[in-house]
Formats: sequence, C-alpha cells, structure tokens
Amino acid sequence: MKHLFFALVVTSVSLLTQAQSRFPLMDKSPMDMSYYPVNYPILRIQDKATEPLVARVVYSRPQRNGRNVFGEMLEYGKVWRLGANEATELELYRDVTINNKVVTKGRYTLYAIPTEEKWTIIVNRETDIWGAFKYDSEKDVLRFDVPVQKQAEPLEAFTMFFEKAGAGFNLIAAWDTALVSIPMATYEKPVKKPVKKK
Repeated sequence: MKHLFFALVVTSVSLLTQAQSRFPLMDKSPMDMSYYPVNYPILRIQDKATEPLVARVVYSRPQRNGRNVFGEMLEYGKVWRLGANEATELELYRDVTINNKVVTKGRYTLYAIPTEEKWTIIVNRETDIWGAFKYDSEKDVLRFDVPVQKQAEPLEAFTMFFEKAGAGFNLIAAWDTALVSIPMATYEKPVKKPVKKK
C-alpha cells in the first residue's frame, strides 16, 4: 500500500511539473507600454478622450539590480535596443515631428547610442526584431542627439513614458541616473492655397 501511495504522489508531482513547464516563466524584464495622449485607453473607455491617439511605445523594462548601468553594463558608444528583449517599438497613429523632422504614421523601432553626455536616438523602419544584434543603419529614418539629464536618485527599472510639453509632447527614457527627453509633436500638412487666376 505504501508503494502504491508513493507511486501516486510521484506521478502527480511529475504531471504537475510537466503541466507547468508548458507555460513560459515570468520575464526578468517585463514588457510595458505608454500612450500619448497619456492614459489614452482609460480616457477612451471613460468617454474622456478629447484628443485622438497619436503614439504608443512598447518596450521591456530591465532592472538595475545594484549594477552601474551606463558605461559598465551598457557600453558607451554601442547601439542599444532601448530596453531589453525585443527592440523598443514606436507606433505612430498619425504623422508627427520628432526633433523637428517629419516621421509618417506607422511602426518603427527605436535604438539609442548612449554616451555620458548625450544619447544618439535612432528611429529605424525594421520592426519585430530581437535586441540590436541585426541593427541595420541602412533602414534608419532619423538619427539625432539629445542631452543626458543626471538624476540624483538612481531609477531601478528602465522606464519610458510620454508627457505633454508646450505645443507638443516628449517621450522620456530614464534608467539609473540618466534621463533623456525626445521632443515630438503632431504634424499637420500645410494647406496649399489655391493659385488665383489673373
């Protein structure tokens, strides 16, 4: 009887372990997203959205875990996926300007080349790509520098979010003691004035 009970316990544990192994483990760098206008999906279901959806960023959030991030864990001067896992994706629901340059509606990948004083931000047309291992500069849409703002307190998890700024908005990227602000605005095509016939 003891042998039968033991065999049943072992079989149950084995089946439970096999069933759980079908499911992926919790990622160490969970995926997150941010919208502009801020909290757009919530505003929409509450019938409080006063502006149309403009942009969404989808990214993974690596953790600091006591490490010095920039210059050590992430080498200065190297292309970075701007997060972890899949390269960060920016989806534009309408034409915008990024750093005063027009970028048309669509999906893009964001990369950065961090240095101590500035980050080079890269908007690239290749999407659905893991990391920066196959980054192709030939597919760059836009490349520009933004200054690094030093934060007094280190930020544990890499974070991206949109915030309103004047007539436009900024995409903020921050981790450890570094923060950068990427200037954006909605773009309206100039209306051509009809030529008057003489």
